[in-house]
Amino acid sequence: MQSARAVSHAPLANSDISGPDLAAAGLKAFFRITDAWQLKDDDRRVLLGSPSRTTYYDWKKGKHGTLSRDTLDRLSYMLGIHKALGILFNVTNQLNWLSHGNTDAPFNGQSPIDHMLGGSLIALADVRRYLDAARG
Repeated sequence: MQSARAVSHAPLANSDISGPDLAAAGLKAFFRITDAWQLKDDDRRVLLGSPSRTTYYDWKKGKHGTLSRDTLDRLSYMLGIHKALGILFNVTNQLNWLSHGNTDAPFNGQSPIDHMLGGSLIALADVRRYLDAARG
């Protein structure tokens, strides 16, 4: 019998793992997730850490190199948020939860998406932790 291991919900730990394959997979997933969330390009840029428009549109077209640690962390949180939403809600309820005000901390009346669009990495971590706690 295998022993249980703790699963880390922290972002990626090493900055040297950001090869082209990881960048491609992470960005492809990000754009699919944010398509489903019906986000505009300006909002997507915020979630990615506000890269320049040129960089953002290169990423959207599949042109990318090595991503920064910050961008990789943001992608990691987004993937975790997406996974948790998929476990907790059907597709319709995912969008409802993301877009409606929430009085729980850390949202303080904001919708989760508005909280994330504040732009900080901490906001993405807040939403991820909240959803992970809801999952149990």
